[in-house]
Amino acid sequence: MFPLSSDRVALRFRDRTLTHAELASCAGTLASQLVGLPRVAIWATPTIETCVAVVAALLAGVPAVPLNPKVGERELAHIVADSAPACVLVAPGVQLPAGLESVPRRDVTLDGGPVDLLPEPGPLTPALIVYTSGTTGSPKGVVLPRRALVSTLDAVAEAWEWTPDDVLVHALPLFHVHGLILGVLGPVRRGGTLHHLGKFSTTELARALSAEGTMMFGVPTMYHRIAEEVDTNPALADALRQARLLVSGSAALPVRDHERIFLATGQRVVERYGMTETLMNTSVRADGDRKPGAVGVPLPGVEVRLVDDDGSTLSGSGAVGEIQVRGSNMFTEYLNRPDATLEAFADGWFRTGDVGTRDDDGYYRIVGRKATDIIKSGGYKIGAGEIENALLEHPGVAEVAVTGEPDDDLGERIIAWVVPVGARPAADELADHVARLLTPHKRPRVVRFVESLPRNDMGKVVKRALRA
Repeated sequence: MFPLSSDRVALRFRDRTLTHAELASCAGTLASQLVGLPRVAIWATPTIETCVAVVAALLAGVPAVPLNPKVGERELAHIVADSAPACVLVAPGVQLPAGLESVPRRDVTLDGGPVDLLPEPGPLTPALIVYTSGTTGSPKGVVLPRRALVSTLDAVAEAWEWTPDDVLVHALPLFHVHGLILGVLGPVRRGGTLHHLGKFSTTELARALSAEGTMMFGVPTMYHRIAEEVDTNPALADALRQARLLVSGSAALPVRDHERIFLATGQRVVERYGMTETLMNTSVRADGDRKPGAVGVPLPGVEVRLVDDDGSTLSGSGAVGEIQVRGSNMFTEYLNRPDATLEAFADGWFRTGDVGTRDDDGYYRIVGRKATDIIKSGGYKIGAGEIENALLEHPGVAEVAVTGEPDDDLGERIIAWVVPVGARPAADELADHVARLLTPHKRPRVVRFVESLPRNDMGKVVKRALRA
């Protein structure tokens, strides 16, 4: 799965580095101690030890369960009971919560020596078990086989023209698909370099990109901070201008932030679309048309279709339907949940729960989540994301989330949750702004002003928290 032989730096965490050869040595040493274990948990702090632990588990053919260091007590208890790890791998000196007291601890060191190459497990061997965010009940363990990791990493490498010469810069958490699979295993598989910032900072980002970075991965909250600063921060603008590729994922990047970054740097941010269960499905290609708000075309090895409420496939451009996917990028099952696994598929296609459209060039756009971002109002199906982008064009709006609430007359009424810039704009002014840009039936009926929007660790707005 990995080359792991060169003297090129594979991992850089501040002043700590490991070359590919050193990573092979210390991960290989740990792997020899893990062989035969049913599963291991990894306390996924943003450290070089977390990366070593994940690579070691993959070399040993042992499924790894990355744990969010900010996980709550109830969620942690569920994950531990559900996955039953034989031990938890952790960086030395890190304190573990009481919920892991029953799991044997193994500190990850960077000691290593000559190691024998372990046999490569089969393509369907479970590689990672990544738990969902639990938006519809207890988190489910998504079993990702080695085939899915290889397929996705090679597909995005082809789409993004990713080579061993690339130095990826990011500050993403290491317990999920974006930061761990793409952000750690991607550079390791390519034979390139990961420069992890530890914590996101535009100052550190500019320094890393100016020094050696060629690519950046981020989430919309990070790009929003960049967009807010880039006009008045020449060092940041210059650093971004030098980068080969800026990639955004995990949530939709508002068109306003796209345009502000482009005007200041000449760079068009590339968006892609993936999920825990499917890894990467579509992406704008490095050599393709970088349309703001579009998540690109299907990646190699992935099939994508749109279906209506009756399950019929929608053809042609402009149609709105649920996105369903199939291919070598797929998970195999939800751990211990055959019922949920069966329910997730329709004739071999995975039901993403996301609603999207496709244009004449085959580019997909995400309208929103079927359960939370599609508002049925006055006989219309309305995508929350379209209204959010329109509201973000108003100078009095810093951030916004749009939801639906039951309405006796309309079925659902459109609610806008607005973080204002300075003095609050009038609610009627915002509603008229949307009606002018879109259509009158898409205007918010209620505007609620808030100091901030609740977000999860990947920067996604948690809309159920707004409703609560």
